[in-house]
Amino acid sequence: MVTRGGNGRFTRYWKHLRLGFYLLLTLAALVTGAGAQAPGRVLVLTFKGAVTPILSNYIERGIQAAEATHAEALVLQLDTPGGSADITKEISQRMIQARVPIVVYVAPARAHAGSAGTFITLAAHVAAMAPGSSIGAAAPVSGEGQELPETMLKKATNILVADIKNLAQRRGEKAVEWAARAVEEAAAATAQEALELGVIDVIADDLEDLLRHLDGFEVQIGGERRLLHTAGASVEHLPLNAFEQFMNTILNPNIAFILLTLGLNALLFELSSPGGYAAGIVGAVCLLLGLYALGVLPVNYSGLFFIGLAFVLFILDIKAPTHGALTLGGIASFVFGALMLFNSPYFRISLPLVIGVGLATGGFFFFAVAKAVAAQRAPAVTGGEGLVGQIARARTALDPEGIVFVQGERWNAVAEDGPVAAGESVEVLGRDGFRLRVRKRKPEGGEDRR
Repeated sequence: MVTRGGNGRFTRYWKHLRLGFYLLLTLAALVTGAGAQAPGRVLVLTFKGAVTPILSNYIERGIQAAEATHAEALVLQLDTPGGSADITKEISQRMIQARVPIVVYVAPARAHAGSAGTFITLAAHVAAMAPGSSIGAAAPVSGEGQELPETMLKKATNILVADIKNLAQRRGEKAVEWAARAVEEAAAATAQEALELGVIDVIADDLEDLLRHLDGFEVQIGGERRLLHTAGASVEHLPLNAFEQFMNTILNPNIAFILLTLGLNALLFELSSPGGYAAGIVGAVCLLLGLYALGVLPVNYSGLFFIGLAFVLFILDIKAPTHGALTLGGIASFVFGALMLFNSPYFRISLPLVIGVGLATGGFFFFAVAKAVAAQRAPAVTGGEGLVGQIARARTALDPEGIVFVQGERWNAVAEDGPVAAGESVEVLGRDGFRLRVRKRKPEGGEDRR
């Protein structure tokens, strides 16, 4: 009995001990699971160019993808000279409303978040820059790239100052003060200066370094605090799609300038030598794409005027040749207009490109188009009109009508200046239907042509 009772108690004690051991293991697993996070996923967008609808659509697509896959963060690697204020406001609002942390990383080195790019950077939950990059110069300009009239400038400046202060408010007083100066005085800052002012949160050498800095960083999403866990996170790049890449490419000022020039050259060549249609179609497409780009970029219309004047001078030199004087004037007007086409220092056309395209355009008009116009003015050498001026031989006597032989064909003919004996040479004066009008060939007319 004692032995049995002892074994029963031992069994009960063993069961309790084993249950407690399992509870401890379970508790340890729960604590470990709560403290450790599975590696997250970071979605990376890369954009270089002006702030246009292309960037707006790209960011919207990236936010939707990041939210749908519950990404740890969305990183926008940005290099922009600026762009439309309306599109910038649309982008900023969408970034603030996003349910995923957004990091704007001004990179690589020598990248710039200028003008509108400053607003986009400040709208991010985390702002970062690469060493050697810059930010600022957000003073408003007109759609033509020029300074606004005083009243409009003051109104636009006050609105933008209020907007940028709201975006920079959570970054401290120094950041707010600098942000206001970026709009009012076109102030700019290096990466180190921006970090010291609190305008940005991190300076990172590259994307990998950025993710190391972001690990454990606290952000606010929809009023809720969230810690970023980016250490060891998998990185997925979401590039521009083919259409976005194409449209972003033509918004490069150099490309837009080339498209505009090609379009005008091709259309004018088609007008001067119609019939092929290929030049006209290519010219229309290039011109439309160039005009689209100019409609998005801050264009100085004075520059467009000088470019238009250049083509007028080219055409006038063809119609009323001046031995190249008007062509030279057209080249000068073309180069001058191209250089002032964009006023912004961040939207500049390459000087060697301008000079090269100007010389090529002048040469094109001086030779190609001039030859086409000359060919149109040349007398006809085929068909009925091509017979005029030709020398024929009378196969029968013309008194005044008879038959002549010209260009391997027999024609009925009528002599207008008296009878012509058979075998004599005559000159064709014109044609009435199937009958030629001829006259005796003058002695100084040269050899017979049959």
